[in-house]
Amino acid sequence: MTTVSRTPRRARALPTLHRNLLAAPVCIEAPGDAFTVGLEEEFFLTDARSLALPVRVPCALFRQADAATGGRAKREFLQGQIEVVSGVHSDLAAARRELAELREIITETAAEHGLAPLAAGTHPTADWRRDAEQTEGPRYDRVMDQLQMIGERDLMCGLHVHVAVPDPGRRVELMGRMIPYVPLLLGLSTSSPFWSGRRTGLKGYRLAAYAELPRTGLPVRFTDDAEYRVYVEAMTRAGAIPDASYLWWMLRPSLAHPTLELRAPDCCTRLDDAIAIAALYRVLVRHLYRTAPAADADSATLATAFAAENLWRVQRYGVQASFVTRDGPEPMAAVLERVLRETTADAEALGCTAELAHCRTIASEGTSADAQLAVYERSEETAGHREALRAVTRWLIRETRDSGRTAGAGVPTGAPCPAVTAPALADPPIAGPDWT
Repeated sequence: MTTVSRTPRRARALPTLHRNLLAAPVCIEAPGDAFTVGLEEEFFLTDARSLALPVRVPCALFRQADAATGGRAKREFLQGQIEVVSGVHSDLAAARRELAELREIITETAAEHGLAPLAAGTHPTADWRRDAEQTEGPRYDRVMDQLQMIGERDLMCGLHVHVAVPDPGRRVELMGRMIPYVPLLLGLSTSSPFWSGRRTGLKGYRLAAYAELPRTGLPVRFTDDAEYRVYVEAMTRAGAIPDASYLWWMLRPSLAHPTLELRAPDCCTRLDDAIAIAALYRVLVRHLYRTAPAADADSATLATAFAAENLWRVQRYGVQASFVTRDGPEPMAAVLERVLRETTADAEALGCTAELAHCRTIASEGTSADAQLAVYERSEETAGHREALRAVTRWLIRETRDSGRTAGAGVPTGAPCPAVTAPALADPPIAGPDWT
């Protein structure tokens, strides 16, 4: 059923980016309980004493984790990783309780083997040249045979969010329309400021490393579902991929489920951050499903070009980034605030207003990357680089263990987030500096 609203359009006064994000006032009825959600969290397994990433992990650990979680804990591509998978939820508070329980089980199971889970996009000290050992299995063997050294460098952990789409045939359309939002969703998750024992200068280095892999990055914006299927069939016939699960874009229609899967975010150290990002993505899926694109929205080409630049800016600056728009710069926090206002009805329908509000906390207080850098800088001043990295690793282990029990702990006391702010934008130019 379609209803037409006579409400005058308000988009003309907004920056072009937001005209692209706002929808025309033509709405499709969509019950809130249709947009169920599921989350996948990838963790590093870290030696509790040395704080190093183990090259090999006992098979017994994975067997115990599988039994203790009822099959919700799984091996990942490399030995020093483990993934937990939630059930299907219409209530994000219930999803949080389940994931908190899974974190607790994994923590207890790993401890029996002298290990501890660590939730971050990259491990502060792990080095792919010594710490990357592939998990045995036909799929992983095939992937490693294709990727060679690039596969060995896949020492990264992400957060994946599945949202069910009432009409699965519209997932390709929604995937294309979701592209402008991907930088916002990534910016709220950044947790990978270190790589191979070095400070990278980025808040989210994970996707820079992940870009080495084929079929990654922002998805191709297909005309419709039929065109997407032509692409998948051609790729399969050519032997480029066995099936669509080998498309490792930041967004993709799930092969196994009637969902649109978000794959861009870093693994969130704090569980509340992961739930907030899942809430925002879920709300956006419903909002785009219900509404048609604004008549004066940017073209698909321009919207994707802006998204690609804004994606880089959040990788570099995190929540302090400013977004490029045709009409000038827009701070990420302002983009978030506008999106939250425009999707209020969807948040209320889905019953996730409280979880969504935490996005504002992330934007104002910083992500895991900000907290890691604060811990590093505080320790580096007195103890040097190596001990500062160890301090960051210990902080990540504690937060991974504890954040599921209570609300996010925020930046450690006495360690404010560094004031690393994106340079102002001029017009023109820009001024200043699982894949299973």
